[in-house]
Amino acid sequence: MRTVYVNGEYLPENEAKVSVFDRAFLMADGVYEVTSVLGGKLIDFDGHLARLERSLNELDMQKPEAFDDLLEIHRELVRVNEITDGLVYLQVTRGGAADRDFAFPDPDEVKPTLVLFTQAKPGLADSPAAKKGMKVISIEDIRWGRRDIKTTQLLYPSMGKMMAKKAGCDDAWMIEDGKVTEGTSNNAYIVKGNKIITRELSTDILHGITRAAVLRFAREAQMEVEERSFTIDEAKEADEAFITSASTFVMPVVEIDGATLGEGVPGKVATRLREIYLDESLKAAI
Repeated sequence: MRTVYVNGEYLPENEAKVSVFDRAFLMADGVYEVTSVLGGKLIDFDGHLARLERSLNELDMQKPEAFDDLLEIHRELVRVNEITDGLVYLQVTRGGAADRDFAFPDPDEVKPTLVLFTQAKPGLADSPAAKKGMKVISIEDIRWGRRDIKTTQLLYPSMGKMMAKKAGCDDAWMIEDGKVTEGTSNNAYIVKGNKIITRELSTDILHGITRAAVLRFAREAQMEVEERSFTIDEAKEADEAFITSASTFVMPVVEIDGATLGEGVPGKVATRLREIYLDESLKAAI
């Protein structure tokens, strides 16, 4: 029985409750963050907190009262749930205590809902998938235009995951105007001639916290990085590919739409970047 956090209280998960009028339930009017835990410590916490604040500002959503206490809350949940390796999920919604309405409620009449819970993931850093690589398919990107905001509107990414599963693959890369935007829950990269290529930041993709760290580490390691859009056909012809996210870190991709990349095994660039990311992130974990 996990302990979860709901609006200032630490509760057994079976006692945690949120109003049926909460706008996240009715309108997907909420944002979230997922912070990895390795060795009992939080990875890239400051980056996740900064992105959370940005998401709230972009949606004109109030900060929860406990915003300044989020580090302490994360640490307490890790402690009481005895999480060595795993995740802390955080969600802030606009709240709601009145009848359903498309218009935002007056901020003076409603307070944000803040929920956090943990998920244990033993051996998170030693994922077998990182040793064999992922297979992805391509699907049309039909999401709304503000993908830079980490909202709880995750129906289409979930459908994309299921499309991949039905195709016997691990994930899907989304395509818009012939160019790869991102994966269903991750940023996408290809490697050509030792050059790392990934889509530039805009409202088209999520500004990944792991993405920022990995690109910084890559440049520090004297790897060449080019931030630009690339086509799915270009990806199929790449030497290697990979994704990044808070829960997968750096994960090699070995097949795209049935086309094998390189020798069909994780490439040297992705493998090395995963090693660097884990080493450096553990040093900075809090």
